[in-house]
Amino acid sequence: MTTAPAESRTPAWFSPADCDLDAFRALVEQEADPGEHPSADALEQGVPVYGDRLRERLDEPAGRRQVQAELVRTLAEGPGIAVFRGAFEQDVVERASTVFRALIAEQRAAGVGGGDHFATPGANDRVWGALDKFALRDAEAFCDYYANDVLALVSEAWLGPGYQVTSQVNVVNPGGTAQRAHRDYHLGFMDREQALAYPAHVHALSPALTLQGAVAHVDMPVETGPTLYLPHSQKFAAGYVAFHQPEFTAYFEEHRVQLPLRAGDAVFFNPALFHGAGSNVSADVSRMANLLQVSSAFGRAMEAVDTTAISSAVLGVLSARRAAGAGERWLRNVVGVAAEAYAFPTNLDRDQPIGGLAPASQAEVLWRALTQGWGRERLDAELAAGEERRRTGLR
Repeated sequence: MTTAPAESRTPAWFSPADCDLDAFRALVEQEADPGEHPSADALEQGVPVYGDRLRERLDEPAGRRQVQAELVRTLAEGPGIAVFRGAFEQDVVERASTVFRALIAEQRAAGVGGGDHFATPGANDRVWGALDKFALRDAEAFCDYYANDVLALVSEAWLGPGYQVTSQVNVVNPGGTAQRAHRDYHLGFMDREQALAYPAHVHALSPALTLQGAVAHVDMPVETGPTLYLPHSQKFAAGYVAFHQPEFTAYFEEHRVQLPLRAGDAVFFNPALFHGAGSNVSADVSRMANLLQVSSAFGRAMEAVDTTAISSAVLGVLSARRAAGAGERWLRNVVGVAAEAYAFPTNLDRDQPIGGLAPASQAEVLWRALTQGWGRERLDAELAAGEERRRTGLR
């Protein structure tokens, strides 16, 4: 059995030293090959754009699987992004837009502001948890919207069956400024130090767990600030570390592409693609998109666990052991099993990412209780408040 030379191996954990800008440039500065995208109508700025030809191929007996194989290659090994012209019918989009505008108007009337992951809180209009709000407001419009086969086609291609769709409506108003370049959920929602704590193979796994998408609900010429993308950037192994570094941000700003969209167009992309919403410099267009995040079935545990009850039960033991001299590692090991250590899923209306990319996790609350000497009653109250924030607003 031969072993690869140590210098050619992927490190077990990434470090900032693995973020080589020259290596990054070698990946992203390549020409798209039209032969790799036979179902596309065109390549625009190196991005495959699908339309009539795609629909024709789906009518062939073996066409659907062939198209899905092409889309997998596009998202994984190609530019990392695909545009679908006219993916949603105009009347279906407008009916959904009517619901979204009503929800936004109600939020404004109630004085509800929104936190944001990558933009100034309150600068844009956001409808968090829009999927279930849409369904309860207008079930018929919801069904007509989510019967969309382009969404199913790409989701099945990237994630397989059993996927879960979530939706966040985002309206960038005139004067809204560009987001900084980033990757997306999961590791993209962490700061650099948090991302560095995860081993390299998890960095490779993360993009396979999520599909990112957006449906244009208004025409989006360039001046309205449609999303900026850097094709092929999803292939850079240390990218979840690199996007935090200023030299990579500067490179993105110089080389990114920006594709205008029409109402009903959809974009799907690998969550590891470097991207960010553009600046809306239009005078009077509020850029509305339905942001779709489709999650793999494999991101779920086998059993349901009541971590709230466990956290409450173990606080007394942890406090006693800490007072007796137990080390931090021992204590954190218990907290990591007893409490939910991940902030998601949550209700972002009530549990907003203000001051960071994610709300506080249950494990962070338990650790605070332990280190600040809370009693069980206070911890129970904080845990109950956290559960209430995380519940969907429809229950």
